[in-house]
Amino acid sequence: MRNPTGARIAVGAALIGAMAAAWQGSAVAGTSYADRPEALALYEKLEGQGFEHDYLRAVLDDATQQESILKAMSRPAEKRLNWGEYRQIFVEPKRIEQGLAFWQEHADTLARAEAEYGVPAEIIVAIIGVETRYGRIMGSYRVLDALATLGFDYPKRSEFFLGQLEQYLLMTREEGIAPGTLKGSYAGAMGFGQFIPSSFRNFAVDFDADGKRNIWSNPVDAIGSVAHYFSEHGWKAGEPVRSNVVMGQPADEAWINAGLKPEVTLTEWAERDIHTQRGLDLNQPATLMRLEMEDGDHYWFGLHNFYVITRYNHSRLYAMAVYELSQAIRDARGNG
Repeated sequence: MRNPTGARIAVGAALIGAMAAAWQGSAVAGTSYADRPEALALYEKLEGQGFEHDYLRAVLDDATQQESILKAMSRPAEKRLNWGEYRQIFVEPKRIEQGLAFWQEHADTLARAEAEYGVPAEIIVAIIGVETRYGRIMGSYRVLDALATLGFDYPKRSEFFLGQLEQYLLMTREEGIAPGTLKGSYAGAMGFGQFIPSSFRNFAVDFDADGKRNIWSNPVDAIGSVAHYFSEHGWKAGEPVRSNVVMGQPADEAWINAGLKPEVTLTEWAERDIHTQRGLDLNQPATLMRLEMEDGDHYWFGLHNFYVITRYNHSRLYAMAVYELSQAIRDARGNG
């Protein structure tokens, strides 16, 4: 794999001219991102890693603000929907059918990923299903535009997205990809598994050993990369994801949905008269969750592997959707 981290990048006049022309044709009115004060720190960081100043200016000149991205960031589904509504979107017959077909098509790769990384095939399949419907919906925004828009014009998370823009430019250099060519989500996530640039650099793998990490059109690399991500975030092979809740008395409101990370052991929950199924290691921590559905509230304990799923997307609704979709696809495969 190409990784010219220390190399200076020589950008020809033709490339700079092409980028500048693209900017002239598509820029919104106002100051170019290349001239924004926040760009100076980005230039300094990247020039210290071998990038040429003219190249960086040309890339940012090519970035265009997308107002629809700013609107989308204000209405994520996790904040608008309850669990019952959220579940209907992701745990539904068509996605289960598509997941089963994806598993059948890539059974050998999924088995190899599970053996190598300890992550169940159904979890890998469910992640790719929730993220992109198995590559059918990988995003239509240029990643460059998304990261620049959010880095420069979304103050609430500008530091994070400017960091991702830096990671993106490093990533495209390492992979030999022109920055303006890749497309992804409105938040700059890419490929079958929707990796942000830092996740790509840290966790994407060349699972078919062809010399490239291709998560955009190569499902083999995408499968291996998702499995590697979960492994590196501490997935425990053979361990449960969630467990049921039996309340001897109503729980204190402060105990419910208090955080994603499990910190109170099942023994300590039992001392609060909140119990779970037999056979589990009672020394393991669990987080108490309440999820709203049409027929009322449902309670679950999220265990360590549930928390690992939330490292992919920091939402209990997301993690629950991934888990329940994984079980539905596994059951469909077992009954097929």
